[in-house]
Amino acid sequence: LEAGEVAVVRRESVEFRGLDGTPLTRSTITIPWDPTAASKAGYRHFMAKEIHEQPETLDSTIRPRITLDPVELNLEEFELPMPAAEIERVIFIGSGTAWHAGLIARHFVGELAGLPAEAEIASEFAYRRIPLSPGTLVVAITQSGETADVLVAIKHAQELGRPVVAIVNAIGSEATRRADAALYMHAGPEIGVAATKSFPSQIATAYLLACYLARERGFADGARLAGLLQDLAHVPMLARAALRLEPQLERLARVYHQCRNFVFIGRGAAHALALEGALKLKEISYIHAEGFAAGELKHGPIALIEPDTPTVAIATVGAARDKTLNAVEQIKARDGPVILIATEGDAEAAEIADDVVFVPAASELVTPMLAVIPLQLFAYHVAVQLGCDVDQPRNLAKSVTVE
Repeated sequence: LEAGEVAVVRRESVEFRGLDGTPLTRSTITIPWDPTAASKAGYRHFMAKEIHEQPETLDSTIRPRITLDPVELNLEEFELPMPAAEIERVIFIGSGTAWHAGLIARHFVGELAGLPAEAEIASEFAYRRIPLSPGTLVVAITQSGETADVLVAIKHAQELGRPVVAIVNAIGSEATRRADAALYMHAGPEIGVAATKSFPSQIATAYLLACYLARERGFADGARLAGLLQDLAHVPMLARAALRLEPQLERLARVYHQCRNFVFIGRGAAHALALEGALKLKEISYIHAEGFAAGELKHGPIALIEPDTPTVAIATVGAARDKTLNAVEQIKARDGPVILIATEGDAEAAEIADDVVFVPAASELVTPMLAVIPLQLFAYHVAVQLGCDVDQPRNLAKSVTVE
């Protein structure tokens, strides 16, 4: 429905009208979701089910877009709303988890397509006087496609004459109708209020968009592009391996669930994961948690460290790993307990933290799609230990439809 419209739904028909009663004609949009997608399928909570659906969800996002033998990018359903050669800057906008996905996506665009990229909170973007040059492409990330802050931000960008691409899950949603082009995540319905499976699908879709920009701008030759796509193609299989960490995360939840404050740290894309891990814990367990860039620790947040305040540190493969491990040592020197998320095979990491959770080895760029899984599982099991309403946390709604 557009603004100012109503639908009259009967058993055998649907009528669309304006508020003045004028009949309206609407075309049919088929949404390929079956009824079992809206059931718990034997899981205790929708959130648990949706965490465990991530290998399949990622496969749905990735597999139709990658052609094998030879490896090629296939985004036939997508048309960039401006010539790729004219793009000078990309701004990702989103709210909550979608903004965190944008923080990771900006790394993809910078490294793969050679473009300056930023990530803005949608509610701030719409009201800041940000200069948007003619070469600016705005990418709105939204699971529901109905988030009010994102829709206002899209309108703001378009009023300034800048094209908008929507990365969205809900087919036929308002964001897809307003945007100049859309890339669907194909994650299926997400019932739990706290976003889980939509997050890695948002990241994977942004990665595909960055590969597309790299190809169209001539920034990556065929061999490099094939390597990038192969890295992404392996992610669903590796996500299945990451889910096997659940017993360890459940044990850690039993150990730490009585703590009332948590610190999450990371650098680069892992900083966004720190923000997301803290958000998940806050949303469903009502425990105070803060995410910080690990390099900022000594600029104030280290004052929070004490024996009753655990730190979750993300130090997976990447250029900033050593720096994050150094921050972990600083925390340990102040008697702060540390749960470390590291890459499988990292012997050094195993020696410096109280508990180490090893995610499967993968390239640096795709690792965030895997490293978020233990963060989700930890938050989920902490909330279960505390007896919280995991699927419908207090004061929250699945889609925020007012500013």
